[in-house]
Amino acid sequence: MSPGALRGAVVPRANVYFDGRCVSHTVQLDDGSRKSVGVILPGSTLLFNTGAPEVMQGAGGWCEWRMQGGQDWKRSAEGEEFSVPGNAHFEIRTGDEAYHYVCHFG
Repeated sequence: MSPGALRGAVVPRANVYFDGRCVSHTVQLDDGSRKSVGVILPGSTLLFNTGAPEVMQGAGGWCEWRMQGGQDWKRSAEGEEFSVPGNAHFEIRTGDEAYHYVCHFG
């Protein structure tokens, strides 16, 4: 896909969660889809709630994640992705570096 193929707008006001340990910007595409581009700071363990299904795509660093109540942490690094169902809860934790991501909704 060429760089100009997707068109949309970035919402300029940041989404700041967990006392600033996760910061993202929403991207609203002209086709109606929505994404967020963000970072989770090093040494964070966070619990997220989903409305719609999500695909988390690593863009830098790594994280470990598990569905709430799950026993095993799964690792996801730059260039890898993982899916989370809608109306669910998942935990994500980072190591000694920030985890950069693109979240695809829907």
